[in-house]
Amino acid sequence: MVTNRVEEILDEPYEQVAQRVCAIDVAKDSGKVCVRTPAESGSGRRVSKVWDVPARTNAIIELGDHLACQSIEKVTLESTSDYWRIWFYLLEARGLDVQLVNARDVKNVPGRPKTDKLDSVWLAKLTEKGMLRPSFVPPKQIRVLRDYTRLRVDLTAERVRHWQRLEKLLEDALIKITSVASRIDLISVREMIDALVAGQRNPKVLAGMARGRMRLKHADLVEALTGQFDDHHAELARMLLDQIDALTVQIDTLTQRIDAVLADMPIPPPPPEPDPDGDGPAPTRRAEILAARRRPTGDAPGSSGPEPATRVITALDLIDILDEIPGIGRHNAQEIIAEIGLDMTRFPTAEHLVSWAKLCPRTIQSGNKSSAGKAGKGNRYLRAVLGDAAAGAAKTQTFLGDRYRRLIKRRGKIKTLVAVARSILVIIWNLLAQPGMRYYDLGVDFHTQRIDTARRTRNHVRQLEALGYTVTLTAAA
Repeated sequence: MVTNRVEEILDEPYEQVAQRVCAIDVAKDSGKVCVRTPAESGSGRRVSKVWDVPARTNAIIELGDHLACQSIEKVTLESTSDYWRIWFYLLEARGLDVQLVNARDVKNVPGRPKTDKLDSVWLAKLTEKGMLRPSFVPPKQIRVLRDYTRLRVDLTAERVRHWQRLEKLLEDALIKITSVASRIDLISVREMIDALVAGQRNPKVLAGMARGRMRLKHADLVEALTGQFDDHHAELARMLLDQIDALTVQIDTLTQRIDAVLADMPIPPPPPEPDPDGDGPAPTRRAEILAARRRPTGDAPGSSGPEPATRVITALDLIDILDEIPGIGRHNAQEIIAEIGLDMTRFPTAEHLVSWAKLCPRTIQSGNKSSAGKAGKGNRYLRAVLGDAAAGAAKTQTFLGDRYRRLIKRRGKIKTLVAVARSILVIIWNLLAQPGMRYYDLGVDFHTQRIDTARRTRNHVRQLEALGYTVTLTAAA
């Protein structure tokens, strides 16, 4: 007799059934509010009340007071563009339990008309049955930090586009400076362009402005700076340079604001430790946990020893800790914290965070057949910074660099970068979940030392026997 093991799956906190709920179908200028409560007649039936509320501060505050008086247990908003923000912020400030849900989770059901009223009623029905998965909305301080970091990312990308426009302008003027210099934003190149704008056209004089190792390329610079740079090129180049300088000032100001916000940000308490009697993490994740937990704060290279136990860890300290991970810089660390926050209780395990970031494939199982679906888009700012970090770590002689070189042989570049980005995110979760711990690199030989010698020997023997050889093993002296 074959007996199947019964698996017990507990409901998530958001899957609990609620008796008194509210759902709002959000639009730009107003919202369709639906409140579902038990009927006052005591018949056991449910009643839905639907009305329109303007998307204005005073009207939403009044709605919040009304919902609080009605003892509403949960309020659901559909994430329509940025129109949900005024509803979420004001109702949350009123003390209501507000959740934001993705539109793909509340699609229109076939067989009924598509109207705002029916959408709000359907949203309320899903809410009361706990069938909606809420999206991650960070607390106010993290939202402020996120506004600064995201604007810095956007302005940095805009500055890069202006540098590209300037390079195209130089190509139109037959100036091939970027064929000799590695980058157009070098100090030497900037001085040469400023001189061109000021009216200097002698290529030898311009080449003499080179600094450092570029001085060894004097002859190539003279050839590259010989062109047809005229007055209209100078006028356009001046405009582009002014835009670049203005963006640089704004980016530097944002960086100062980000440091100030982080300096005033409190560190939340760490989440509870996982059950030690569980099955334990997967082998790859176990290595990432070791990388995050091996060395306590104060044992970093060059330190005098462990730091006093009374020392309070700040958000700026966490930036320094994340900066030790290969591929992660201070700006990257700031952007990561702005996207995922500091409170790791929002993500009970590292797998939850990886799944939310869409850095793991989606499992598709039907019968005995299992396959991996697409990972999804996820948070584009977080994926971008983790992708850059993975590309940087791939070039290093570290545990992450070795992981990249091991996987790329059979997975390809794109999948390997995603896998390394996932490893970095797991390490980050462990560092943020245990404030005060530091990154410890396991080294490029970590997986080599963990090789199962007996299994490898057995595999080689089987391969030789398949070729027709008789194998006799003798231990080396």
